[in-house]
Amino acid sequence: MRSTDTKSARRAWYRRPQRGLMAAAAAALLALPVAGTLLPATAAQAADDTQAVQKGGTLDIILNPEPPILILGLNQQAPTQLVGGKIYEGLLRYDHDLNPLPGLAKGWEISEDGLTYTFHLRENATWHDGEPFTADDVVFTAKTFTPETNPRWRLIFSHVDTVEAPDDHTVVFNLKEPFPAFIIGLGVTNMPIMPAHIYEGTDYNDNEMNDTPIGTGPFKFVKWEKGSYVHLTAYDDYWQDGRPYLDDIYFRIIPDAASRALAMETGDADISQFGNIEPFDVPRLSKLPNLELTTKGYEMFAPMAWIEMNTRKPPLNDRRFRQAILYALDRGFIRDNIFFGLGRVATGPINSVTTQYTPDVQKYPHDPEKAKALLDDMGLEPGSDGVRANVEFLVMPYGEVWTRLAEYIKQAMGKVGVQVTLRSTDSAGWAQQLSNWDYQMTNDYVYQYGHPALGVARTYISDNIRKGVLFSNTMGYSNEKVDELFAKAAVENDDAKRAQMYAEVQKILAKDVPVAWLLEMEFPTLLNKRVHNAVTTAIGTSDNFADVWVEPKQ
Repeated sequence: MRSTDTKSARRAWYRRPQRGLMAAAAAALLALPVAGTLLPATAAQAADDTQAVQKGGTLDIILNPEPPILILGLNQQAPTQLVGGKIYEGLLRYDHDLNPLPGLAKGWEISEDGLTYTFHLRENATWHDGEPFTADDVVFTAKTFTPETNPRWRLIFSHVDTVEAPDDHTVVFNLKEPFPAFIIGLGVTNMPIMPAHIYEGTDYNDNEMNDTPIGTGPFKFVKWEKGSYVHLTAYDDYWQDGRPYLDDIYFRIIPDAASRALAMETGDADISQFGNIEPFDVPRLSKLPNLELTTKGYEMFAPMAWIEMNTRKPPLNDRRFRQAILYALDRGFIRDNIFFGLGRVATGPINSVTTQYTPDVQKYPHDPEKAKALLDDMGLEPGSDGVRANVEFLVMPYGEVWTRLAEYIKQAMGKVGVQVTLRSTDSAGWAQQLSNWDYQMTNDYVYQYGHPALGVARTYISDNIRKGVLFSNTMGYSNEKVDELFAKAAVENDDAKRAQMYAEVQKILAKDVPVAWLLEMEFPTLLNKRVHNAVTTAIGTSDNFADVWVEPKQ
């Protein structure tokens, strides 16, 4: 029996060990095929199974902004992930439902008590300089390198007691306590495996090889022409026979939004992802005969857009005021007219594609009268000019869509008597003011990384109120029960008990409204129709592209 026969089978084998069946599970996992288990992103890609794969060809991908470095272990920003995801690999990959798939680990077992994770590695994988990939690289990456360079992995690794290599192709992680999110944290976005023979014993940030990334992935680095392009070429000795299909990938650096749209329209670029194309341009481009649109491939990131509120400052320190904001906003209008349909109206702190989501929380439909009633209850009566309160809104400087959103928020809140003053700054100023709590309200969005313990709790727990640290609990929200539930749920090995805890914490947060959740964002990926298999996993175009192939340009 193959453990990939059905989605339910994958969940049974991977997510929860079955009592008395671990030996069978290990055998099934070790027999997993490398290809053929991934889910198609669009109807066009679903048809690829019946089309003859064509080897060779060049792919052009939009890259914006230009990354600061290509060493994925040292920088996890989206542009670095886009390029680095073709060079480096993780132990695991994940399908669109966040079920684990083989990567550099071809199989694995999880002990019944949830404390021991054993990974069996590829025997034929090599680094791009020809050195063999071994368990020592995994141990070095997990234990020494990444805890210094990636705060997200540092949080994950804090649950690990020991990591050992009993032989060259086996790695064993022993946890301090059960941490069910661990299996979701082993992809290339959290722990790209780094070459120990290059980095061990060096200053990682000043290593002489940082200009020449060396990975195990299907593509190797050729050249980075700053301000113009990054060139990768196929790695002939890649561990998966017959892959990659492509000869070359060029990442085209195009800073101007109009030029990026034009490149997709004319076919000069084959793929655009994340926020490269402004939302107002997406409907037009998606209708062109040479392009197709998908919003899949972001399930691991699960971006959530919200209004962030400094709960230290009145009137934002009153829950009724924060609830009134949600009632005052027409979030369906925001989705349809500002994000042009790219997203789902959020119900609470967890994205509906993230593990442990529940919709059973207090809802906030567009109801300005309820907003006014809450403000009345606070004693915020309208003055002669109709104004009940004044707040300042720091506009997020990441494109026209966020400016338009801020202008709508000002208009909608003005209708219930809250006068909003918009304040603009550059990206550095925005980050500094938000992280140092020098704001009242602003927009923000963060990634959830597949599990509340990895990407949700950090926003709301009290011990993550850290001045000067972006994407922490910058609102200053504190609730002892929320802290307790997140802490207990993270280490609870019983599925039902864990789900109950996460459901309870979502209900509390939905009442407290520490942030005003707006949208479960959907980034648009635009693909030239000559491109096949570009979006097949939960990280979409940030994945390794071993299976991507292209038809010749017309």
